[in-house]
This record gives sequence, structure tokens and C-alpha cells, in this order.
Amino acid sequence: MSQSQYLDNLIESALKEDVGHGDLTTQLTMRGDERAAGVACAKGDFVLAGLEVFLAVFTRLDPQVRYHPRKQDGEDLVRGDIICELQGGAVPLLAGERVALNFLQHLCGIATLTRRFVEAVRGTKVQILDTRKTVPTLRPLEKYAVRMGGGRNHRFGLFDGILIKDNHVRLAGGIAEAVRRARRATPQPMPIEVEVATIDELREALDEEANVILLDNMTVAQVREAVQITAGRAILEASGGMSLANIADYARTGVDQISIGSLTHSAPASDISFDMTPLS
Repeated sequence: MSQSQYLDNLIESALKEDVGHGDLTTQLTMRGDERAAGVACAKGDFVLAGLEVFLAVFTRLDPQVRYHPRKQDGEDLVRGDIICELQGGAVPLLAGERVALNFLQHLCGIATLTRRFVEAVRGTKVQILDTRKTVPTLRPLEKYAVRMGGGRNHRFGLFDGILIKDNHVRLAGGIAEAVRRARRATPQPMPIEVEVATIDELREALDEEANVILLDNMTVAQVREAVQITAGRAILEASGGMSLANIADYARTGVDQISIGSLTHSAPASDISFDMTPLS
């Protein structure tokens, strides 16, 4: 499915959920031929992400809507910044307002939280990664927002990367057996990542020449020890329990990358207004 088809389907579903068989209040208060101007404005400081889907909601409802973006995705905004100006039929602008804002506020929140983590590890070699802990059907948009915040995307889904986790290990009969099976069966050479929870498991994954090793819920001291033991033989990724309060400590261990689920599952929405005025 193309990006355009994905957005079309997502917006259609979101509008069907919110508008249903009609915007009752607008039907009762508008004649139907009114035109309006709308202004999206930042009510706080945040990173912009999701302008395309925001505008696509309105163009889906009114193909003749005119818009003038004043900012671009990835920009740092401050309170009072105008994001975009629109002109169109009042009825479609009213109908699309909440859906469009829901997308925009959510994605800006992800980009903003990501930027805070990226800034917190500045000066180290660490890359900030997202995870698959995303809202169902929103993963492409949420991972886009992570990139706008300066983070990097981990695998997109189960289909584009090998990550042997604890359940795989238990069901396969151990780390060594799971890695060997994956290496034998993969149709083309791919990096093999293994999740480990202890230093002993780390040593086992290194013995099997895993390309990437995910250090799951380890302390800062354990991660530092893992970096020393690994000595560059594999890419090390720390994950679990990361916060803005401890991320710098983990980054200073020498680990290569840190994956953070909260980027997408716990980012607070950014505050954005959309005020409309009538056009003569």
C-alpha cells in the first residue's frame, strides 16, 4: 500500500468514527454556504510533525480548501507561532477540526519527546531508537514523528528485521539454538539481533556472533560491563526503564543505541489551537 493510500484509508476511518452520519451541531447552526478562515497556532513549545495529515483531513472534506503552511515538520515552535492558515467552507472545516488536531497534537508530542531524549544524549555516540510499541494503524505516522524529532526507526514490523526475544529463546531451546536456526533459515544475509537479560546470556550471544545484542532492563553498571565484555564485537542496544532522568547515564556507558518505547506509547500531546473566523 502506498503512503497516499494509507493516509486516505486512515483519514476515512477517523472521519467515519467522529462525524458518523453527520455533524449534528454544525447542521443545526450553519446554513451550509458559509466560508471561514482557520488558523492553527502553537499554544506551547514543541517540535512540529504531522502537518501533511493535518491538511489532508481538510482536503478530504473540501477539495477546494486553500492552505498556507507557515512552518515545516521538524521545526522547533514556540508558543504563539502560527503553524498554518486555511480557507474553505465552514462546514468541512468544523467537521474536520477535531480529527485533524488529534493527529497533529499526537505526532507533535512524539517528535517533541524524541527531541528531548536526543538532546539529553548529545555529545555521546548513542542513537535514540523507537520500538514497535505504537498505536495500532498509526505506526507509519508515529515512526515518521520520531524521525522529525531526530530519532531513528528500529525495525518497522516483524517482517523487516530479526530480533530474537526471550520467548523465542525459550521456545527454541536456548540462545544458541535460536540464533543457529535463524542464520540457517534466513533467505538472505540479515543482521541477527538477540535480546539478553544477563551477562551470561550476553556471552552466549557473543559466542554465536550475534550482530546486535539488546540489553534488556539492565542497570547502568551492567550495561557498562557489557560494553567492556563486548569490546566492539557486536552493536549494543540498551532498552527498558529509560527516562529523561537516567538516559544520559546509560549513554555514557559507551552503548551504541538506546530504544525507548515511551517515545510512541507515552508522549503527551502538544497543545495546538485552531480558531476560525467568518469570511464574507
